Amino acid sequence: MLTHHTYTSFPTTIMGNDGGSIPDRRDLVKSKKKAEQADKANQTRAIWFFCALSKRPLQEPIVSCALGKLYNKDALIEHLIDKTAYGDAEKICGHIRSLKDVKVLKLTPRSPPPPPDSSADVAKFVCPLTFKEINGGQPFVYISTCGCVFSQSGLRTVLGSSPSNRKTPPGESPAAEDEQLEVCPQCGTKFSRSSDILMINPPLEEEERMYAAMELRRSLEPAKKSKKRKVGADAVVDEGAAKKKKASPEGHSPSPAPGLNPKISAASRSLAQSLAVEEAKRKAGMSDAVKSLYRGKNDAPRKETFMTMGTFTRYA
Repeated sequence: MLTHHTYTSFPTTIMGNDGGSIPDRRDLVKSKKKAEQADKANQTRAIWFFCALSKRPLQEPIVSCALGKLYNKDALIEHLIDKTAYGDAEKICGHIRSLKDVKVLKLTPRSPPPPPDSSADVAKFVCPLTFKEINGGQPFVYISTCGCVFSQSGLRTVLGSSPSNRKTPPGESPAAEDEQLEVCPQCGTKFSRSSDILMINPPLEEEERMYAAMELRRSLEPAKKSKKRKVGADAVVDEGAAKKKKASPEGHSPSPAPGLNPKISAASRSLAQSLAVEEAKRKAGMSDAVKSLYRGKNDAPRKETFMTMGTFTRYA
């Protein structure tokens, strides 16, 4: 008896490493993931259109510090009043001690101004020399003596080529050199080209140089004088006043102030005289019994009896 067998074919699956596939290096070696880089356009937008402290859009009055960062003045005042108003304030503006460490910027608005409903990326201010927008596309500077803002290229063109920089001899400070001051092309304020031009939102290397210059200026500032008076000086003054008081004759009343009105002095004297006359009349009308209760300044002290001894007697 013949039996028929039925064969069922199953699909074959290639599992790898069996000669059917060749692994690549990227399949065997896992490379380290690249660190995520911040978007440069967003970074530029954040530092040129928003306050470095409050992260709100920049609105006048706008101030800048010795490191070239931009702040809203109201946010900086809020930080100086309450140090805990912003969590990262110490890292951002810890070098600002008071409003004397910042300068209010004189910005030139663009013409025509942007519409109110425009996005925050539209520049509101321009350079008054080149009319280029302040949007981070090119470096801008401000003059620390007046606060006027210019593009770096425009100010350099107006001021001309920099004077020849002679080498400072050893032991001589740069401040000892006779430097010719420049004049601001917008307001006419004098400034030093070497120390009064500060870059706005500088690169890291320039920011480090500006920080070192700021520390140097602060180290050269004179120390604040203490308002407390010395104890020894107070003792000398008090001793001198006591000597003058002892040297003055008894019963001598101090002379009236030089600026006292003569009419007021005459009225005061007449009032005192009238009061003295009234007192004399009142005592003249007293009986002998009542007069015996009063004692004059020149009268001899009375002998106290057992009834009045140790008691308080008031004499007029």
